[in-house]
Amino acid sequence: PDYPDGYRTWTHIKTMTLHKGHTLENPFLGIHHVYGNEKAVQGTQSEKFDEGAVLVFDLLEYKTADNASTEGDRVLVGVMVKDSASYPATGGWGFEGFHGNSHTERLVNDGGQSCFACHASEKDNDYVFSRWRD
Repeated sequence: PDYPDGYRTWTHIKTMTLHKGHTLENPFLGIHHVYGNEKAVQGTQSEKFDEGAVLVFDLLEYKTADNASTEGDRVLVGVMVKDSASYPATGGWGFEGFHGNSHTERLVNDGGQSCFACHASEKDNDYVFSRWRD
C-alpha cells in the first residue's frame, strides 16, 4: 500500500495508549490514533469490510508531565488496505508502515506476514482490531 495522503481529514475511529509493560510495547509504545476512509468506517460498524477500505494507524510517542499525557513525535504510520485480489495470503489486506513522518521510508519487508500474524486473532472481525463506538 502507498502512503495515505490526507488521512488526518478522514474519520477518527479511536484512540488508545500503550504504556510500558504492555506486551506490544516494542514496537508500539505510545498513542495510537486510528482513522478510516468511508468504507473502513462502514466496516467498523458492520464488521465486514468492502474492497477499498483503508485504515490508518498513526502512532505517536507520548509525554507525561503534570498528570497529563500529550502527543510527542510520530513513530510510524501504519496502513491496512482491503484488496483481496492483491493480498490473498494476508486475509485480503495489504499492510504497510512508514517510518516517522516519512511518506516513502517503508517498514514492512515481509509482504505483511508479521502484521497479519497478529491480526489473525481478529478473523471474526475481518482481521481488524478497531470497532465502532457510538
